[in-house]
Amino acid sequence: MTNDRSQTVKSLVSEVDALLKELGVEGVRYVDGTLAARSPITGEVTAHVHEISPAEARAAIDKAHAAFLEWRLVPAPKRGELVRLLGEELRAHKQALGRLVSIEVGKIASEGLGEVQEMIDICDFAVGLSRQLYGLTIATERSEHRMMETWHPLGVTGIISAFNFPVAVWSWNAALALICGNSIVWKPSEKTPLTALATEALFERALKRFRQEGGAVPDGLSVVLFGGREIGEILVDHAKVPLVSATGSTAMGRIVGPRLAGRFARAILELGGNNAAIVTSTADLDVTLRGVAFAAMGTAGQRCTTLRRLFVHESVYEAFVPRLKRAYESVTIGNPLQDGNLVGPLIDEAAHASMQKALSAARAAGGIVFGGDRVVVSGADQAYYVRPALVEITGQVGPVEHETFAPILYVIKYRDFDAVLELHNSVPQGLSSSIFTNDLREAETFLSARGSDCGIANVNLGPSGAEIGGAFGGEKETGGGRESGSDAWKAYMRRATNTINFGRTLPLAQGVKFDVT
Repeated sequence: MTNDRSQTVKSLVSEVDALLKELGVEGVRYVDGTLAARSPITGEVTAHVHEISPAEARAAIDKAHAAFLEWRLVPAPKRGELVRLLGEELRAHKQALGRLVSIEVGKIASEGLGEVQEMIDICDFAVGLSRQLYGLTIATERSEHRMMETWHPLGVTGIISAFNFPVAVWSWNAALALICGNSIVWKPSEKTPLTALATEALFERALKRFRQEGGAVPDGLSVVLFGGREIGEILVDHAKVPLVSATGSTAMGRIVGPRLAGRFARAILELGGNNAAIVTSTADLDVTLRGVAFAAMGTAGQRCTTLRRLFVHESVYEAFVPRLKRAYESVTIGNPLQDGNLVGPLIDEAAHASMQKALSAARAAGGIVFGGDRVVVSGADQAYYVRPALVEITGQVGPVEHETFAPILYVIKYRDFDAVLELHNSVPQGLSSSIFTNDLREAETFLSARGSDCGIANVNLGPSGAEIGGAFGGEKETGGGRESGSDAWKAYMRRATNTINFGRTLPLAQGVKFDVT
């Protein structure tokens, strides 16, 4: 273990209590429960949340289904008004909720606030979308006929979220599901129950204002299920939940996907991402350094879009990699609530063990490891702070082909552009990717059909930090689902194709004749 900047972390229990009260959470919700909420900043337990029983979970889902049957009849622009009020509550409580995110996940202050800003942004997006749930008018081969498509509410939307973005991912799904006419049932990560409690309280405030302004909202429109795997399985298997959006590991997706398919339910799966960037011979190395540093070290490497593989052209390798090492050496690690620190803790001991296992495997594969050691922070003996690791390795072997949810960046030298594209695409994951280049041909090739096979492909910026305006999601073992912007809303609705005959005859399609007297 090595020391970083001299600092002491103090207990966060009293601050957590104050924040929850400020956000409108009743004390009985997080006292004497069976689910321990632990802050990775100190490693201490800050609250005990009450879990739900399997019977209560099933009853809550049934209630959400009943709420859907009413909510679907509310005009979409009026549904959008509820989401607008939610956005106002988030704006008013951005500082408190952002602080709670930082405490519960270990994010630096700007990232905690940025996550709440994502929630606000998707609410704004969804409010506008509530007046644009449009279908097509389609040319028909039959005279005096009109063909069109309409979109209707789908049903209960199940949301299973991960610890690293404990509230933003909920909002991506919830805002769209609500304006589409669906009810929502949320199973948050067991590692981040407090931010879920706070979000639930803010949504209740929005509901209260909506009702005071004359809006009709059925009970059970939004439900939060606190519990472990058994509760998640109930949500996945429930016949009245036609759509489940699940964020987590590929291993989780291998279980959830088939279970949903077995009952013909829809799945939006946001799973693993072994994301890569290519640094070409023409790259602006100043821009590249900043882009790589944030993408690889931000959130202590615990983003699904974290940069994990870096391919550097041989002509700039010696100029760039030493600069990157200096950035790794100088980055400030410690209490994320303290100004000046850029890297906070890993979420827990298991994450640290996984990181060290991967680094051992990298050494065994011939990799040269720079960093990766544990950092001592006074007052946080039960927390797991680490210096981000940079691993120089000659090929994409061993742990390089797998996602380790920790700040490990594998750096590989390359010579040929076509060969590195093939290497880039040869892993089973396909979430996000980027290229740093000033060569138009390389940039356009990377974005073309023979380029990156990921759901997100960027030029001259890292693979992380997606905006809500674009559809978010990936290919291959990342799951193939899409959330957030663009036309992701269509996953939360059912499509009907309609044909209207306004004539006095009945011509059949494809020239079929079927005359009866």
